[in-house]
Amino acid sequence: VRAVVLVGGFGTRLRPLTDTTPKQLLTVAHRPMIEHAVDHLARHGVTEVVLSVGFRPDAFEAAYPDGRCAGVPARYAVEPEPLDTAGAIGFAARDAGIDDTFLACNGDVLTDLDIGALVDSHRATGAAATIALTRVDDPSRYGVVPTDHDGRVLGFFEKPPPGQTPTNLVNAGTYVLEPSVLDRIPVGRPASVERQVFPAMAVDGTLFAMAFDSYWVDVGTPATYLAANLRMVRPSGGIHPEATVDPTAQVSGSVVGPRATVALGASVNASLVLDGATVGENARVEGSIVGPGANITAGACVTGLSVVGFGAAVEPGERLDGARRPEPEG
Repeated sequence: VRAVVLVGGFGTRLRPLTDTTPKQLLTVAHRPMIEHAVDHLARHGVTEVVLSVGFRPDAFEAAYPDGRCAGVPARYAVEPEPLDTAGAIGFAARDAGIDDTFLACNGDVLTDLDIGALVDSHRATGAAATIALTRVDDPSRYGVVPTDHDGRVLGFFEKPPPGQTPTNLVNAGTYVLEPSVLDRIPVGRPASVERQVFPAMAVDGTLFAMAFDSYWVDVGTPATYLAANLRMVRPSGGIHPEATVDPTAQVSGSVVGPRATVALGASVNASLVLDGATVGENARVEGSIVGPGANITAGACVTGLSVVGFGAAVEPGERLDGARRPEPEG
């Protein structure tokens, strides 16, 4: 089975971390997010991935120059322009010559859902497409997918108003697709799976779904990115062997990346300190993200889900609470 993995977005909600780095190349527990996704696909029988790339294709090619991602053969389908979700799937599948049942998934979702069970369900129903569903507390932020008792999708409602959702089951961003679905996707222009293709298939009765209670997180915001990192390390924290932590520093429930430094008397709690960042003497980082190469200088205090971007600095004694440095434009 082959899989199309969507990695073309700009990751605007994660700025400034994504100003220069594609979201899927940000690390989760010291490993690029995309590798967690591809590794999960491989465990369920995927033999090749097609990365549908838009923003910074050169970054992916530099990260995986041998054409393998997480040990899985990978090829790139570079969008000539942003094609939205369906357009990206169609472009990548056609570019790779896919002509059999295939998977498609979002490269910024971390999950342990049973893809094998999803494929089995798809084949048993004879569906043209089958969507994995997950339960969430606030379905208004996602594509809401009511089904009948056989799993046939009755409608597809993308980000409905709060309080007007028929179910808390939402699109989990993993699909099993027949090649016939490609006929529904226009060539060379943007099209949305969530707003065009799936709603039309629901009307036709060719769209099915299967709900899972598995771990699932859409890593699209600083809060979910931080939570995903902290979940994947032991409660004592995840200090990389190549990090330098002074014996007098306190690091708890945090991830500290390679070549990062936590200096004398510094405190890092429930936070993410990425590759090459520095937390200076007596500085404090609490519930926040310190980007690659960033410098939290002596006595500075970074709290409240603040995000410090690549190479940015927080000055000596400065307090940053619930802020971003630099502040994203727009």
